[in-house]
Amino acid sequence: MRLIQKLLPASKQKLVISSIGVLALIVFSGFVLFEATKAEVVFADNGKEQTVTTHTNTVGGLLEELGITVGQHDALSHEMDARIESGMTIDYDTAKKVIVRIDGEEEIYHTTMDTIEEFFEEAKLTFSDHDALSHNTTEATKDGLHIEVSTAYEVTINDGGVEKKVLATGGTVKDLLAKAEVRYDQNSKDLIEPELVAEVTKGNPVTIVRVSEDEEVVTETLAFDTEKREDGSLLEGNEKVISEGEKGIIKKIYKVTKHNGEEVDRELVTEDVTESVNRVVAVGTKKELESKPEANLVTLSSEKSNSSAETTASSNSGGKTMTMTASAFTAGCSGCSGYTATGINLQANPNMKVIAVDPNVIPLGTKVWVEGYGEAIAGDTGGHIKGNRIDIHVPNKSDAFSWGVKTVQVKIID
Repeated sequence: MRLIQKLLPASKQKLVISSIGVLALIVFSGFVLFEATKAEVVFADNGKEQTVTTHTNTVGGLLEELGITVGQHDALSHEMDARIESGMTIDYDTAKKVIVRIDGEEEIYHTTMDTIEEFFEEAKLTFSDHDALSHNTTEATKDGLHIEVSTAYEVTINDGGVEKKVLATGGTVKDLLAKAEVRYDQNSKDLIEPELVAEVTKGNPVTIVRVSEDEEVVTETLAFDTEKREDGSLLEGNEKVISEGEKGIIKKIYKVTKHNGEEVDRELVTEDVTESVNRVVAVGTKKELESKPEANLVTLSSEKSNSSAETTASSNSGGKTMTMTASAFTAGCSGCSGYTATGINLQANPNMKVIAVDPNVIPLGTKVWVEGYGEAIAGDTGGHIKGNRIDIHVPNKSDAFSWGVKTVQVKIID
């Protein structure tokens, strides 16, 4: 300025100074006008707001001024060609990469949502309360977030034959049983398959075999034998019971193993035996001398009048009369064939009067009369029918017991 003052006359100096002032005023006015014509907008970058003034006409131009490139998955509140207006608010959110792995299948998503729950809703991903998620849905999303999801599947628990369906997402068999409230005693012998530490897998059931061990007592009887002893004081063919037999007892204790209530094993633990006692029977061996006919007649004559008549009839007929020991038998015994030694079918003729004889005393086929029995035929023999011993046939055992053993008169008719 001093240089201008030295070089120019005073009049010209005033002119120059005025020009400079006018120029400065123009520049200042232009600046003020430029600034006054800027639009003022609020720009929210991922939630962080800032006020921006700009002369650009579009949102895209503003983003370019700010050095922001909008990605494919980013969220912008306005279209890129929207006009800038003073006072407007522009929201911009950068998309975050989220990796979701569902049952091992991985998929990549991009989201601008703030929480995992909002992201699931945006991505139309739905899960049940039984599914297992690695993150809580209330957590915030972030770039590079990994979310692991195991969807629930149905597992069948066969508990002692009773099936129960349970939803699972993995874990151990022990965890599954706890979730299903299935009780078991770890000290018991129950069989669990797979074992408790094994991982639960889809499509593979869990089986529990309930094992029980019980003690069972079994009692068996031992039949006694009949022991026969010869007795010279008894007449031949007679028997007498000396002592009754006693059955023996076998007591067995078993350990019985059951699976789900069904017996699978039986182990003999102890066995106690009480021996049987034989039945003892005395068998007569004493032989009776045959009475002479004259002696029989004398004996008969001393009996009641009806007996005397019979004796007289016997004497008049000329048949031989003998005193004999008579027992009774029936064809209905166990193991009996029903046929006599002469071929008579007593089972077919239960009321037929037949006696068993010693053929050396009374020949087979002989017709006889037996006191208290009537007329009969000598049609059978027997191992114990020796000498003056006969066995009369009766229809049943009751009759045989009623008859017992008697001494009778036997007359030869023919």
